Amino acid sequence: MTASRLLRYCPDLYHYQRRETRLVTVGNVGIGGGNPIRVQSMLTSDTRDAEACIQQALELAAVGCEIVRVTAQTRVIAENLQHIRDGLRAAGCDVPLVADIHFKPDAAMEAVKWVEKVRVNPGNYADKKKFAVKEYTDDQYAEEVAYMEAQFVPLVQECKKLGRAMRIGTNHGSLSDRIMNRHGDTPHGMVESALEFARIARANDFHNFLFSMKASNPKVMIEAYRLLVAHLNDLGSDWNYPIHLGVTEAGDGEDGRIKSAIGIGSLMSDGIGDTIRVSLTEDAIHEIPVAQALVKSVVEGVRTGHCGSTSSSLPISYDPFTYSRRATDRLSVLGVDVGGGATVAVFTSRRKWDAVAHKLDKLGDFKPEVVVEDSGVIALDPREDSALHDVNASIEAKLVTVADGLDLAPIHAFRLLAAKLDARHSILLKDTLLGEAAAGGESDFTTNLLTAATNIGSLLCDGIGDAILVNGEEAPGQSLRLSYNILQAAGVRIFKTDYVACPSCGRTLFNLQSTTQKIRASTGHLKGVRIAVMGCIVNGPGEMADADFGYVGGAPGKINLYVGKTAVKFNIPEEEAVERLVDLIKEHGRWFEAPVAA
Repeated sequence: MTASRLLRYCPDLYHYQRRETRLVTVGNVGIGGGNPIRVQSMLTSDTRDAEACIQQALELAAVGCEIVRVTAQTRVIAENLQHIRDGLRAAGCDVPLVADIHFKPDAAMEAVKWVEKVRVNPGNYADKKKFAVKEYTDDQYAEEVAYMEAQFVPLVQECKKLGRAMRIGTNHGSLSDRIMNRHGDTPHGMVESALEFARIARANDFHNFLFSMKASNPKVMIEAYRLLVAHLNDLGSDWNYPIHLGVTEAGDGEDGRIKSAIGIGSLMSDGIGDTIRVSLTEDAIHEIPVAQALVKSVVEGVRTGHCGSTSSSLPISYDPFTYSRRATDRLSVLGVDVGGGATVAVFTSRRKWDAVAHKLDKLGDFKPEVVVEDSGVIALDPREDSALHDVNASIEAKLVTVADGLDLAPIHAFRLLAAKLDARHSILLKDTLLGEAAAGGESDFTTNLLTAATNIGSLLCDGIGDAILVNGEEAPGQSLRLSYNILQAAGVRIFKTDYVACPSCGRTLFNLQSTTQKIRASTGHLKGVRIAVMGCIVNGPGEMADADFGYVGGAPGKINLYVGKTAVKFNIPEEEAVERLVDLIKEHGRWFEAPVAA
C-alpha cells in the first residue's frame, strides 16, 4: 500500500483534523459545514400510535436528542407521520423527524410530505434481496440500474421541491443481489451501492444529502466508511457530503457500548463523522447520554498534542481499508506468549494484581495475565528518534509501549510508534497516557469504558497491538472485564458467546430487550458461538451472515430461526422459540452444558 492511497482517506494520521464538509440542513438542524457532531436516535413505538410516538420523541428531545428517526413500513403507515409531526410542533418541539424507508418507494413518497428528512437504504429501496447467485451481463446489470433509477428519481425530485434532506444509508446486511454478485459482500460493494444513488441525486442537482455505511462488525464498518471517504475525495471537492456514523445491531449493556465506541470512536478520531447514533438494544432514551459522552470523550481526547510528523513522511504501518494484524516476532513475557500471532494478552498493574490475587480462581474469563511493572516493557516517546533507534538496533525483539505523561492522543501516538518501530517488535497498547495514578477515578465508568474502547479498539482494528493495558478504570475487576470485552468486540480474542442484537424500532415484532436477555440466560456459556437476535427481516438475514444462528421476527408472535443466513425453521410460536433455538444449536453440534458453579 502506498502513502498516497492512505492520504485519500486521512491527510494526517498523527494529528486530529476534522473532515470539512458541505452543509446539509434537516429542518432547523445543520449537519456538517462546521456544525457540532449531532446526536440522534430512533423511536421504538409503533408509527401507527401517534400519541406514543409523540411522547417518546418529546422524551428524547428533552435529554438532548437532536434528530429523531421513525420507521415508515408502508404508505398507509407513512400517512400517520403527519399526526406525529403536528403533535410535536403543537407541543413546542421542533426536533426534526426522519422517515426510515425499506422496500417501499411509495412509502417514501408519502413520508417526504411530512418529515424533514428521508433515510433510504440503497440495498432494498428498489433492488431485490433474495440471496440469489447469478452472473450479470453488462446489459442485465444496466437494466436493473435503470429500473432502480426510475424508482428513485421521483423521491429525489420531491426532496428537492420540498426542501427535505436525505440519508443514503447502506447496510452491510442488506446489499442487493445485484451489488452482491458484481461487487461482493464487501466494503467496496457497500460504497458502490451508495454511490449509485448519490450519482442519481447529483444528476438531478440535489445535494442536501449525507451518507452512512453501517455494519454490525466494527472492522467492516470502519473499513467501509474509510473507503467511502477515500472515494469521495477522489471524486472531487464538491463530493464533500457529511457522514452519519453508526454500528448497527451493536447489542445492549457494556458490549453494545464497547462495540459502538470502537466503530464510531475510531472514525471520529480521524475527523470523520458529522452525526452519530449509538444503536442499543435498550430503551432509546439510554442511547443519548452514551452518544453525548462518546462525542465528548473522543473530541476532547484527540485534540491533545501533535506528533510532529505527517503521513507522507513515514512508512505506513497498516492498511486502513483491509484488516491485517501487524507482523511481529513472538516473545515470552513472564511465561505468556506475546506477538507473533499469539492471542492478544491482558496486562494489569501491580496494584490491581495484588487486589485480585486472592481470588484469581474465581475471576473466570477475566484473569490478568501479566503485571506490567514486571514485564520489562520499554516505554518511550515515539517522537524521540534516538530512543527508537536504540530499540531497533537490538538483536532481540522487544515489547514496547508509549510512555505515560506525554501530550499526545493515544491513537495517534501508538500509530506513530508502529510506523517507526521495526515490525518484529511487539506493542503494548494503553487506553490513556496519564498513568494509572492520574487516570484512575477521574471520571465515571461509562466514560472510562468509551475512552478505552475507542483508543484500544481502534488500534486493534488497525492491526496494531499485541497486548493491552487499561489504566483509566480504577476498579480492578471492572478494568479486567473491560479489557476482555474490548478484545471480543474488536474480534481479536473470542472468549464468550457473541451476540448481534438490533435496537428496537416500529418494525420490531417482539420485545427485543427481554428476549435478548432470555437468550443470553440460555446460551451465555457457549464460548465462540455467535447468535443474532433480530426484530424483523429488514437487515436480519444479511447481518447474520457472520452469525452461527439467528432468531428473527417473521410475523407478530412468530419467530424464524436461521443457520447462518439461511432460514431453517419458520413461524415458531414466540413462547417456544428460545427452546427451539437451543435445540437447533444442539442439532448442529455446537451445544455443551454450562459448567456447574463451584
